Amino acid sequence: MRKLAFVAAGAMIVSVPSLAQEMEDVRDVAETPLEDIGLSKEELAQVLLEAAQDPYSNRGLDTCNSLVAEIARLDTVLGNDYDLAGKEKTGVSGKSVAKGVVGSIIPFRSIVREVSGAAGDKRKADAAVRAGLARRAYLKGLGQGRDCSYPARPKGT
Repeated sequence: MRKLAFVAAGAMIVSVPSLAQEMEDVRDVAETPLEDIGLSKEELAQVLLEAAQDPYSNRGLDTCNSLVAEIARLDTVLGNDYDLAGKEKTGVSGKSVAKGVVGSIIPFRSIVREVSGAAGDKRKADAAVRAGLARRAYLKGLGQGRDCSYPARPKGT
């Protein structure tokens, strides 16, 4: 089974264009079992924690420039918004296959993730990302309502 994980990871490395991205993906795949037992987890970005607390807050957002700054903070963590992102990548990636193979080594993985707290951490992170997406959309709508220029409003409106 271990050989299969290394073959999958090796296939993934060949298909990734940049060395920096290769190393990040290999590290991410290798940490899969550690995440499953709660020993390795990424800290949530402060901007997402704030969004999860109050995604529709207007505090400190009195100008178009303040909206631009807050949207930029979210873009840094979330990536480009739909108005810039273009087509979403679909299909199977080498990284997702490798993570699946490595994750399959742990028997009763879903139970292990619940007991270790990793599943709860993942739910919390997913909720924070959703709140960040909602906040960014809200801020762009607020900017559009105030007749701000892009990027404080959706592109093309």
